[in-house]
Amino acid sequence: MSTIQVILLAVLQGVTELFPVSSLGHAVIVPSLLHWNVDQNGAGFLPFLVVMHLGTAVALLVYFWRDWWDFAMAVLLNRGARAQQDRRLFWRVVVATIPAVVVGFAFEKLLRHVFASAMIAAIFLIVNGVILFAAERLKRQATRRIDELSWGHALFIGVCQCLALIPGISRSGTTMVGGFLSGLDHEDAARFSFLTATPIILGAAVLEVPKLHKEGAHFSTQAWGAGVVAGAVAYVSLWALMRWFKKHEFKAFDPFAIYCWLAGAVSLALLAMGV
Repeated sequence: MSTIQVILLAVLQGVTELFPVSSLGHAVIVPSLLHWNVDQNGAGFLPFLVVMHLGTAVALLVYFWRDWWDFAMAVLLNRGARAQQDRRLFWRVVVATIPAVVVGFAFEKLLRHVFASAMIAAIFLIVNGVILFAAERLKRQATRRIDELSWGHALFIGVCQCLALIPGISRSGTTMVGGFLSGLDHEDAARFSFLTATPIILGAAVLEVPKLHKEGAHFSTQAWGAGVVAGAVAYVSLWALMRWFKKHEFKAFDPFAIYCWLAGAVSLALLAMGV
């Protein structure tokens, strides 16, 4: 890949991994639209993806470091009402990660193989917009704080996350919607989504490292550069997104839904015309 392609893909990863617009869908659609000769099965491409995801995970850890520190202290050392709340939230985050881990190990390759065409990804990007738009109209107001989520709510959010194995369906989007429909406001739904994302993104990336060494693949300067760019862009995206949800409680998902509709429809039209 050229340097320009690497930078563009890293920026795309940093934005779309956290915005509710599907990073996987964009990764499938954009190279096809731009006619990039990118071998996604090549030996050098997987290290590139792994380091970009590591960069995103680091951005999440840095942004939410206080939460993870409080979790660690509550589980290992602290006692009292505040620590009890932190432990409660931590174990809800753990429960919400389980469905995606189980389904991901069992069906990820099958689902991505079946749905990994640019046309199908564009269709599901439109579906993703429908999910975001519908969520705003199914729920009226926040009814609970983030530390009041039940085991059932956490499991429901985790099941929603499994939909993101289909290119075009957003992981952050489905978990935000799951939290939103479970009674959280937009800001808390986003916070829980990103807390849940951290171990999944980090774990998936770290699990690939031994495989890469076994296959003799190496992390090039280009891959590490992509990881730095993706991490920096992800941190800025996260900051902007959390500010957006903090200031816009009314129909805050709608701009992302409209973007998904437009991006999906335009992509479908261009792909159909062979442009």
